[in-house]
Amino acid sequence: MHKIAVLGDSDSICGFAALGLSVFPVSRAAQGTELLRKLAEEDYGVIYVTETLAEGMEKEIDQYRGRFSPAVVRIPEIREGGRQSGSGILKLLKQAAGSALQPEKTKPGREEGL
Repeated sequence: MHKIAVLGDSDSICGFAALGLSVFPVSRAAQGTELLRKLAEEDYGVIYVTETLAEGMEKEIDQYRGRFSPAVVRIPEIREGGRQSGSGILKLLKQAAGSALQPEKTKPGREEGL
């Protein structure tokens, strides 16, 4: 089975570890490019890269377009006043997990498990 990796700033990617994804905090594009090459050679089928990091890695990312594996996908990052808010990242995590990360509240008068 293929693994899934997430590259980017630690604030933006740390939540993905809770879903069992491999997270790799990277702050510089050169570092990200080297890591992307390494992960592509390993058993990673999907590699998510935060938008800001991906901007400096365009040439390397372009080499993986059209390939079946690995799929390199840009994701928004958490940033104060940036392109994506924390709630947007939580929405992505919810979609990736297939469910909410926080337990849903039960309606009054209904017991859990019934």
